[in-house]
Amino acid sequence: MRIGWISRVLSWIAAALVGGVFGVAGTIGHSLMWGPVPVGLIVGAIACGAILVAIRALTHDRGATLASGLGMLGMLVLISGVGPGGSVVVQDSLSGRVWTYLVAGLVLLTVAWPSLRRLPTRTDASARPVATSGAPSPVGGDAPTLGDRTGSEP
Repeated sequence: MRIGWISRVLSWIAAALVGGVFGVAGTIGHSLMWGPVPVGLIVGAIACGAILVAIRALTHDRGATLASGLGMLGMLVLISGVGPGGSVVVQDSLSGRVWTYLVAGLVLLTVAWPSLRRLPTRTDASARPVATSGAPSPVGGDAPTLGDRTGSEP
């Protein structure tokens, strides 16, 4: 079944909005530290990576995943600058740099991941149907019965 171009574009727009929301949430929370542990960075990376993988797995569309990633990166860049009051959300520190490159790496990884639908699948071509006899099957239907596929048929 082919998907129309209108529904595909609408799904890209929805994915970009969802990615933007996750990008804002992760960018705001990335600097949370509990002692020496960067909890905000870890939780933000898990959340952003999970939504990217979910969009890729559910839509089977690299375009939707890319749109979501561009939404994340776009919001990260948008709110990373100096605000009107002089505040900075992403400071020029190690965690700020790690967050920026981590989000870009997650987007790159999920978009570039090979499609599992196009990998060759192995079929069981050696199984042959067993000829049915004139007797009715014990289940009550006229469906043919398949024998044991281990090769130990009588």
